Amino acid sequence: MSLKICVAQLNYCVGDMPGNAQKIIAAARTAYQEGARLVLTPEMAICGYAAEDLFLRPSFIQACDDAVNQVARELAGLKGLTVVVGTPVHGDSGKGLRTKSVAVQQRQNAARVLREGRVIETYAKRELPNYQVFDERRYFAPGQGTCVFQATGDEEGDEAVSIGLLICEDAWFEEPARLAQQAGAELLVVINASPFHVGKGSEREVMMRERCLATGLPLVYAHLVGGQDEIVFEGHSFALQADGALAGRAESFKENLFFAQAGRAQAAIELVADAVPLRSAEADLWDALVLGVRDYLGKNGFPGAIIGLSGGIDSALVLAIAVDALGADKVRTVMMPSPYTADISWIDAREMAERMKVRYDEISIVPEFEAFKASLAGEFKGRAEDTTEENIQARIRGVFLMALSNKFGSIVLTTGNKSEMATGYCTLYGDMAGGFAVIKDLLKTTVFRLARWRNENDPYGTGGSPIPERIITRPPSAELRADQTDQDSLPPYEVLDAILKRYMENDQSVEAVVAAGFERAVVERVARLIRINEYKRRQAPVGIRVSHRSFGKDWRYPITSKFGA
Repeated sequence: MSLKICVAQLNYCVGDMPGNAQKIIAAARTAYQEGARLVLTPEMAICGYAAEDLFLRPSFIQACDDAVNQVARELAGLKGLTVVVGTPVHGDSGKGLRTKSVAVQQRQNAARVLREGRVIETYAKRELPNYQVFDERRYFAPGQGTCVFQATGDEEGDEAVSIGLLICEDAWFEEPARLAQQAGAELLVVINASPFHVGKGSEREVMMRERCLATGLPLVYAHLVGGQDEIVFEGHSFALQADGALAGRAESFKENLFFAQAGRAQAAIELVADAVPLRSAEADLWDALVLGVRDYLGKNGFPGAIIGLSGGIDSALVLAIAVDALGADKVRTVMMPSPYTADISWIDAREMAERMKVRYDEISIVPEFEAFKASLAGEFKGRAEDTTEENIQARIRGVFLMALSNKFGSIVLTTGNKSEMATGYCTLYGDMAGGFAVIKDLLKTTVFRLARWRNENDPYGTGGSPIPERIITRPPSAELRADQTDQDSLPPYEVLDAILKRYMENDQSVEAVVAAGFERAVVERVARLIRINEYKRRQAPVGIRVSHRSFGKDWRYPITSKFGA
């Protein structure tokens, strides 16, 4: 007995049901030619994930049904092929959900099992996540059933294999897998749309290993790849033996038809597949940022990107990511010097642009800055210059960048990092002006680490060592007043970021952070800065989530609050 299984680890687009259906059809035909008789698509493959409030529209669910039916029809002639398609469905219970007095038809996160033009099984996800970026209880009712279906290899006389189907969160709990085993499953397949953060791939493998050991069954994990707004899916599909040992692993951050061969050995199922090695955190992080930029621009139809290049580390890193994602011909940089811009900033910005082979322009903001000060001189009479004048410079730059964006259609990539977003070290309508915040979820210390990694690696063949060493080593500065450095108004980034990890990412209290050895005055100041700058973060552009707690869907804090512990 031998059953070849294909995971269609593909990049599906939210709302493009016809396009997604064609991707599934093409993948299934290719897999069939390669001998596969079971094809797995990721969770919500037919509509993309996450579709958010589109799930509330009956016409959206109907369009998903139509697309699934199209897949079934067009694959009907492939004898013996079974295809599992992730899709939302109208619930079959007939009970419906109620919101106040308005009846709402029940919806479920489900998978249709297709064979030779028919839906032979439908399975609805039992465990609905409602944490971090997930909000599935807003949209779906939990399933109650268990799904075990048969699949047979392409050789005459092959014995059928009993397949237990689970959807994503189901596999993080014991009961769904146990029920599938009790219903006769010999092999578990799990279809998933699990957002990336650093280390998440290994976490999934560890958890699925627990499922294998608890049930004594091998497992194939089918995962989505691609960027969707602020989240990224890295692929990293894999297969595990019944004892939890790795049988195979697909490449991360790439579309892939990942094959696993299931065969019987002493009545048990064993899997054979190719396995790529695990990668460094920096390699995963880089590819996540590149994929996030490429898909945000590509799926939304932007012809290119514009970056305000300052000669500093943040804009340098964003430029390197953008070129790896889009190619140099689709990236434009603009240096906008002020009266306080150091000569080395000009030199380093020019060198960086030359290394990356991108268009580089210089537009001085000095005339506009002097004009603003002259216009406001009467209102500001008797008052010393302060952050007001600093912010005017940042806002002039924002106006220039957005004007270029409007005129040429390219999107402005902002360059602020997580440390700045946390503490409000950023200017509304200034350096925050733009359409996509590439490094919004990178702490400043990670920015430096990733810059050094990129200088030592060239994963996309766009040029080695793109970031001049002086950009990495010089003290960071916004250059909005004479002799300014970031550390004039912020704790050292090593201290700041360590506090942010504890207080913001892991929800430790001020007292707990102080008990860990940090100075109380510094911790209280950082906590206060986080609290009072929520209004800024609400107005920031969407950015790529790469940690388990980002300033996005993970972070839902009130703007008005007196709680600071």
